[in-house]
Amino acid sequence: MQYKPLLLALTLGLGFTAPILPVHAAPPAAAVPSVSYTPADVMRLTEKVADYQIASLAAGLVPAHASGDTPDPKNWVQGALFIGLTALADHSDNGLYKQVVLQRGEANHWELGKRLYHADDHAIGQVYLWAARHGAGPDAIAPLRKSYDTILEFQPTVGLEHREYTDPRGVDCGQRWCWADALFMAPATWLELANQTGEAKYRDYAVKEFWAATDYLYDKTEHLYYRDSRFFERRGPHGEKVFWSRGDGWVFAGLAHIIPLMPQGADRSRMETIFKEMAAKLVSIQKADGYWSPSLLADPATSVPESSGTAFYVYGLAWGVKAGLLDAKAYEPAVRKGWAALVRSVHPDGKLGYVQAIGDQPDNVSYDDTQYYGVGAFLMAGTAVADLQLGSRKK
Repeated sequence: MQYKPLLLALTLGLGFTAPILPVHAAPPAAAVPSVSYTPADVMRLTEKVADYQIASLAAGLVPAHASGDTPDPKNWVQGALFIGLTALADHSDNGLYKQVVLQRGEANHWELGKRLYHADDHAIGQVYLWAARHGAGPDAIAPLRKSYDTILEFQPTVGLEHREYTDPRGVDCGQRWCWADALFMAPATWLELANQTGEAKYRDYAVKEFWAATDYLYDKTEHLYYRDSRFFERRGPHGEKVFWSRGDGWVFAGLAHIIPLMPQGADRSRMETIFKEMAAKLVSIQKADGYWSPSLLADPATSVPESSGTAFYVYGLAWGVKAGLLDAKAYEPAVRKGWAALVRSVHPDGKLGYVQAIGDQPDNVSYDDTQYYGVGAFLMAGTAVADLQLGSRKK
């Protein structure tokens, strides 16, 4: 495939006016692949999924059930995809992925999203910070730094209680990190900016807000995060607490990004403890088919496959083993099962399926459902699984 036209289309910000992707109800039996854990095979599939997504993005194809802000190249939907592409660029011999990331930053003029305080509009900053270390230089983070300096000068004072989205007063707590997803979107951006600039004020803010969100949303009994305060008292059909798979996936993957950026000390140690508590809980509730249920504590016998949360968990678990935080013997089986499930989620052409649509709680999902952020999670998972070199190790 010739990628130069695709890169040009990405750089120019091609409009999203092309037809919606076709629908396939279920995976054909003949399409279910065998699973290899060798780094070469894992990377081959990871690149296949990336190539499909780059091609469809450049062509202007919009996934079914996409949100209205999906076409925004500075929004979290695409930001999560490009964070995954930075992981792939770090692992692949194909220079295309680095080129795509750098060109996206240039096309965005290295700007964050329009909402100064909202964590979702900070995710793309992680991409710019990567770019600054890979050829783009300090210009890539100048607008980010300016925005964060403004936030530090005028820090939000709202509480963390989350209103319903239908409330006419709006969700003012979004000025802070009052929902689980935010812990993937923003803290790593603040921490990496602190590390690149040498200015501790960015780290201090991130740590303060991370603990505020964690103290509010983390269930110390279940070792999982509520998506936001609206879910504190909600219960599923069997009386179980409602913990959204992708919501906790954002946190778990976010911790895998945050911890390496933290200096040794009490805050990092406490983050590592939460990461290990979550890991133990997640392994205990992984389904027999390798996926995690969209509602984590729901009946596994009746829950559908879901790949975005599963990809974040596979990424976090694989990273944790590689980093020495998780025991390989105890956690590698979950990584293997999870990766095998993700392999079954990939269509023959490279499209990733079973990605729950944009939302804020567990929902139905099918083999044909895909979204950009799910692909970003898959790319992170694939590169982390490749790092473990499972194909050369005994089960």
